[in-house]
Amino acid sequence: MATPLSASVVLTALRAEGVRVVEVGNWRTHNRAGHGAWGPLNGSIVHHTVTKGTASTVAMVRDGYASLPGPLCHGMIGKDGVVHMVGWGRTNHAGGGDPAVLAQVIAESYGTRPTPPTKGNANGTDGNSRFYGWECENLGDGKDPWPEAQYQAIVRVQAALCRAHGWSAKSVIGHLEWSSDKVDPRGFTMAQLRADVAERLKHPASWSPTKTAPAPEKPPAPKPTTPAPAPAPSTDDRVKALHANLLAIGEIGTTAKGTSSGRVEHGAGYFLAHILEEVRALRADVAILKKES
Repeated sequence: MATPLSASVVLTALRAEGVRVVEVGNWRTHNRAGHGAWGPLNGSIVHHTVTKGTASTVAMVRDGYASLPGPLCHGMIGKDGVVHMVGWGRTNHAGGGDPAVLAQVIAESYGTRPTPPTKGNANGTDGNSRFYGWECENLGDGKDPWPEAQYQAIVRVQAALCRAHGWSAKSVIGHLEWSSDKVDPRGFTMAQLRADVAERLKHPASWSPTKTAPAPEKPPAPKPTTPAPAPAPSTDDRVKALHANLLAIGEIGTTAKGTSSGRVEHGAGYFLAHILEEVRALRADVAILKKES
């Protein structure tokens, strides 16, 4: 059993756990004082809202409705993982529940889940005096998804309370585990939620699960490069080529095509054309040399 945390202390605990918090109006003093006790506290209950739309859901859980005045919880956890604090003190969230379940939560003595409740809102023990309450925005049809940001916020909120009180994750239950006439929350199991809360409690409040590092990007393919132009032949290269072509003319017809010499015959015109090209190039080289001298 524990004395309820003050509004300031719970706010500090939530933020230390990495919870994004929005303070709604006079939430620190908005409660059902005068309609029953609040405390000693034994745990925390998770609910779903059966609503869609964060703003309208916040208004509903803060103000209540005709048959059930608000606040209907202490904080509402939106789809985006933001926790909207709407009340502090006694709130209308838990209603009646099974005293046998309460005893198991106090002792933290059950296995993966408490024994199924046999009492409900009409004939059970007052849960509003014994539990913190957290409504979570969801249609409650078992199909509406629970975004990762929202689920992780639920885990962090429950871990913050357990850490502040020195409780284990077994002090966290779902409304369906408290009351025989409730089904919330739907869409995830409380056993898994408790396991995730227990894992958080092994680490400091600032801990965040390690994410898998993204695969390194492949280096960009090298851009195609234009081959560097071949260097211009030197004067010496031109003289050698001229000499080779002159020798080739003298050998025309002396070596049969396809013999072991490997030479492929060309006509005299082929070699004369190359000789003329080399002579012109040599003349240009000579002209340059004359200018430079």
